[in-house]
Amino acid sequence: MNTIDKALKEGKGGLYYGNRVLLPFIVDILKLGIENDIISDFRATKHGAQYIQQDSFTEVYFEDYSSLQDTVTKYESVKMIVVEKGKDIFDLKNHVKLILHFKEHHMLELEIPDDDVLFIE
Repeated sequence: MNTIDKALKEGKGGLYYGNRVLLPFIVDILKLGIENDIISDFRATKHGAQYIQQDSFTEVYFEDYSSLQDTVTKYESVKMIVVEKGKDIFDLKNHVKLILHFKEHHMLELEIPDDDVLFIE
């Protein structure tokens, strides 16, 4: 199973198709920001976002967006706060800030921001 650190060190990114993102590791998502929306409720609904943990990756569905490629420009990104599966979600040291950059050919570049990058809080 990939961890966030292992995926980043190996240069593994994610994928995106339509309103769906595939992350190459298993995480719980605490909060995410896309455009002007900050989402922290991930119940299965027709609005906001939901995520599903698979055996070796995490799927995220952005219910209010039909095409992430058309929504998130090359100058924008999706920002998330996540915790890897199996780690203590209540220990703030396990909260990982993650930036998703949407590239061509459905490729997703993953980045952990520097401390000086403005982030969702």
